[in-house]
Amino acid sequence: MSRELLLLVDALAREKNVHKEVVFGALELALASATKKRFNEEVEVRVAVDRETGEFESFRRWQVVADEQVEFPPHQIALSEAQKHHADIQVEDFIEEPLEPIEFGRIGAQAAKQVILQRIRDAEREQLLQDFLSRNEKLISGSIKRMERGDAVIEIGRLESRLPRDQLIPKESLRVGDRTRAYVMRVDRSARGPQLILSRTAPEFIIELFRLEVPEIEEGLLEIKSAARDPGVRAKIAVHSNDRRIDPIGTCVGMRGSRVQAVTQELAGERVDIVLWSADPAQFVIGALAPAEVSSILVDEEKHAMDVVVDEVNLAVAIGRSGQNVRLASELTGWTINLMTEQDARKKSEEESAVLRQLFMEKLDVDEEVANMLIQEGFSSLEEVAYVPIQEMLEIEGLDEATVNELRSRARDALLVQAIASEEQAEKTDLDLRTLEGMDSELAGKLGEAGVKTRDELADLAVDDLIEISGIDVERARSLIMKAREHWFAQE
Repeated sequence: MSRELLLLVDALAREKNVHKEVVFGALELALASATKKRFNEEVEVRVAVDRETGEFESFRRWQVVADEQVEFPPHQIALSEAQKHHADIQVEDFIEEPLEPIEFGRIGAQAAKQVILQRIRDAEREQLLQDFLSRNEKLISGSIKRMERGDAVIEIGRLESRLPRDQLIPKESLRVGDRTRAYVMRVDRSARGPQLILSRTAPEFIIELFRLEVPEIEEGLLEIKSAARDPGVRAKIAVHSNDRRIDPIGTCVGMRGSRVQAVTQELAGERVDIVLWSADPAQFVIGALAPAEVSSILVDEEKHAMDVVVDEVNLAVAIGRSGQNVRLASELTGWTINLMTEQDARKKSEEESAVLRQLFMEKLDVDEEVANMLIQEGFSSLEEVAYVPIQEMLEIEGLDEATVNELRSRARDALLVQAIASEEQAEKTDLDLRTLEGMDSELAGKLGEAGVKTRDELADLAVDDLIEISGIDVERARSLIMKAREHWFAQE
């Protein structure tokens, strides 16, 4: 019988084109499964087949755990009990007891065969997947083999991949037998079916299509810095040239629009705007909002946002149908874009000036004239008054050295009072909130002043609400809220 086992392993390895070790592993699993049926409880069994002789041994095994952690006796044994038999054994080691091997002929042959074949199929599938991944292909082309509940199963050689229904371009009609392209989004090794998950709506898909159509990108002469899409309708890509002699937009458009048209056809008619990338964020945003013309732009680095002023004629163009143009421009650049007319901009500026004027008059104990003078000179906070180099303030007409020193002293006193009040508010907040990763005393103070004093109250906030309270950027606000919510999911 031992010789028959070796012949079976050899035959299956040749037939299925897999390594013998895979078949031996499947055989050991099948023998272990059959051996377990001797017991009335769920036990753990290990079978070892000798690769040379075909003889096999069976063992029942238990994992060693701390005495107080024995939860499943059929699989676990307490450390103190295990050490009675093996003095040097440690937690997480295994202790084994030999079992009388079952006779191979008494195994449920069909069940054993199914286990072996399934392991071989899994190994074949894993090998095909590894072969594909080793080529590092991001864009695939294949035929639709079948449709499963709206998902398309696409054959790439001998490998199957899945294009989920929500990753199809809206209103796109794909049928069995059609050839299509898609972007390799991720690998789902837990899936029972195809593990390669594709997308035709991801921004990366359009980048890979341009890489295919524009050789200069592959050569490193051009770069696509970012992309944003409203799948099937409109997209924007930001391009940059690493060679001054090359026009990045013209190169991507191609002769008579041939290159961009090829991409558009693959994307079911999706209109593509090609934007010139700039290291200057304001210039990048202006380009991304095209064809709208921008009158002026104000950058807020702290909030990672920009107030973009356009005239009445350009407002509708800048917004786009259903807000599409400004939304795509925001996704493309990574900046929050606040569109406004010149009238809106003036109104906002007046409101901000009024708030600032009141702050200076109250905290610095100055009249309206001095407050307006500071605002006109560009001072926008008490910190600036307190810590801007004294020489800059001395250059302001109408302020002598004594006045400047007095203003700086009052600003610092006001900031100290604010810091003390903020610290007091922070101390009133819940310890769990104060020690949250990413939290600091200043932010805790601001939250306390706004009535947010517990972790759950922070978790209930929307990102926009937290930004309004604290003035922190979007990324930090989102991260803090997710941290605050972590314990909810842990409880589930």
